[in-house]
Amino acid sequence: MARPEQVLVLEPQHELKFRGPFTDVVTATLKLTNPTDRNVCFKVKTTAPRRYCVRPNSGIIDAGTSINVSVMLQPFDYDPNEKSKHKFMVQSVLAPFDMTDMEGVWKEAKPEELMDSKLRCTFEMPLENDKTHDSESNKIVSSSASSVKTDHSVLPKSASASLDDGEVKKIMEECKRLQMEVQRLREENKQIREDDGLRKRKVTSLAASHSSSSTMATSAVRDEGLSTRVLALCVLFFVIGVIIGKLAL
Repeated sequence: MARPEQVLVLEPQHELKFRGPFTDVVTATLKLTNPTDRNVCFKVKTTAPRRYCVRPNSGIIDAGTSINVSVMLQPFDYDPNEKSKHKFMVQSVLAPFDMTDMEGVWKEAKPEELMDSKLRCTFEMPLENDKTHDSESNKIVSSSASSVKTDHSVLPKSASASLDDGEVKKIMEECKRLQMEVQRLREENKQIREDDGLRKRKVTSLAASHSSSSTMATSAVRDEGLSTRVLALCVLFFVIGVIIGKLAL
């Protein structure tokens, strides 16, 4: 008995493309859509399980929804003369209404209930023009970053050419804002130093003033005591003179 037609809609339908260079992980996205009014269980299988990492590799797609499957090709030494023989298969089955265990569904599913779709893998290397463009783009980005670090007021011509007017204006405004912030911090630091010096001078002046006041008060007390004693002696001599004058008469 022939198997039923796949109910899931695959994007892409027949081929997974991986674009190099393959010195790092390369990811292709497989979109699975369930257009039915039933939940659907799915599995993604490959003929080269050690070369790929698939997330998620199984699950349930609710009715009327979609899910994206990331297919990650691991780094390898690419040979353009070698054709890819890797293939993927998306297997699916309608989920029972009373489903409690997805693994149990796959074990109990009958062959005539299973649906599948197959995709082949293709590897592509970027063209020389693309490589040159990527290299120039990387140089422009590096030059822009270096310019921002060394001089906030000037942008290199290559960076200006690669940015639109709005982006250039935003960068210039940000540079001006940073310069104003630095100037403000310098002024605050200068004011703090001046205030600190003024406080120190005030403390020194108050201490000197207090010492001078104490000295003047002590001197005044001493002068007042001396004047009192001189006055007392004058009165005493006057009284003695009066008494001697009366005795002489």
